[in-house]
Amino acid sequence: MHEFTFKDNELYCENVRVADIARKVPTPFYLYSYKTLIDHYRKIKVAFDSIHPLICFSVKSNSNIAVLRALVKNGAGLDIVSGGELYRARLAGVDPKRIVYAGVGKRRDEIEDAIQFGILFFNVESEDELEEIQKCAKKFNKKVNIAIRINPDVIPKTHAHIITGKGDTKFGLDFQTVHKIFNSKRSYPNLNMRGVHIHIGSQVLDGGPFEYAIKKVLEFLKKYKIDVDYFNIGGGLGIIYSIENPQTAKSFAKR
Repeated sequence: MHEFTFKDNELYCENVRVADIARKVPTPFYLYSYKTLIDHYRKIKVAFDSIHPLICFSVKSNSNIAVLRALVKNGAGLDIVSGGELYRARLAGVDPKRIVYAGVGKRRDEIEDAIQFGILFFNVESEDELEEIQKCAKKFNKKVNIAIRINPDVIPKTHAHIITGKGDTKFGLDFQTVHKIFNSKRSYPNLNMRGVHIHIGSQVLDGGPFEYAIKKVLEFLKKYKIDVDYFNIGGGLGIIYSIENPQTAKSFAKR
């Protein structure tokens, strides 16, 4: 569903004629439908309501402040990957406890800014990053929440360049390393290992690969008696570019 329609051969966004906007602002411009954004967010929220999810919008996908503010005001959290995105998240008025910091290239100053702001947790991509966050947390004498990104070695049907959960990609940690990290919690006294994270790729149209990856991780957690508060499922829902038939939030939740 979207709110862009033609009426008498005139393009409208919701009830506003696009031509009228073009007369008022410089062209070219980006035009977003508030109703469309919030409708899709609410569909995900309703579909997963039974588990009370924190639904985080990926700022890297669209960092427009108006878009971020609209989603935040309706209850969304934000997924960020840089200091610049943290700055935009703050401008959008998001509660820091609704920010998840992902990404493979976090700088020390960015980590420190996020710790001082009090974000919910970092998604940790490597042992080196784990050490870096520990050093920063110790510097401020704070306990910092983290989630370990697991590479579940799952290959979804999507473009090869946006597969991120295959074993030989640069993203996340293998199960053996994750097991070692959880067994060495005492080496990171300023970190709370509260979650795990997976992200198998983007534009994944079917729920099967997600389900397979989730089950692999759950079996791993059960086998080694690892308790977590958060299971962060990345990747989002595939979209329709032309003839695609992606799963809906409702069908995904039913799996």
